[in-house]
Amino acid sequence: MKKRGRVKFHKIKTWWLLVALIPLFFVDATLLRFDHIRMTELRDAVMAADEAEDEAAVSENLEKLKDFVFNNIVINVVDDNGEQKVTFGTGPFYLEHMYIRAANAALAEAEKNMANDGNPNGNVYAMASEVCRAAAIANGWTWNSPEYINCMMSEIQKYPAADELQTSITASLPSTELYRKNYASPVWAPSFTGFMLLLTLVIIVVIFIRGIWWVILRLSLLLA
Repeated sequence: MKKRGRVKFHKIKTWWLLVALIPLFFVDATLLRFDHIRMTELRDAVMAADEAEDEAAVSENLEKLKDFVFNNIVINVVDDNGEQKVTFGTGPFYLEHMYIRAANAALAEAEKNMANDGNPNGNVYAMASEVCRAAAIANGWTWNSPEYINCMMSEIQKYPAADELQTSITASLPSTELYRKNYASPVWAPSFTGFMLLLTLVIIVVIFIRGIWWVILRLSLLLA
């Protein structure tokens, strides 16, 4: 049986394999595209839940995203300081709204703690809030926007006696790395896409070996 199988395989012409690669390349590209689209859909669901301030949905959708990315081949193009790079996985993305909520909670706590601190400059937080509230109205910022938070921090830093408040806020603000996600996918996974890519690779290797063998035979005939 093994001998018969080898004979049948040797009867397969190399140009047949070359022709077979054309539809295989198309199928591989299509499957990789489908995997990328599915990853994007799951990542968008995470971002939508974050924007809706639904932390339970964020956690649930993050688990679905991780499970898919870890078990499939996801090729992605990400921007790295203006340079486009190909990577395996989601690429970095941020839960911006969750961070803003946490940052605002830290600012609110700082306001509560420092409202009656006896600062010679008065209530620094309230003074900064007056300036930034006017800027927010003029520029259309919301109270939980990054621009408003940056304005508050900038105004607070203008007061030399605000070191205690600044230290309190800095200690309370969460690290942005806690809200930065980047899930890497394997280079190969035992999925339908993975097995199709493996089949394509096997055919390419067979063609390559046959090509090398053909060159060796030609050289041996020329040198004989």
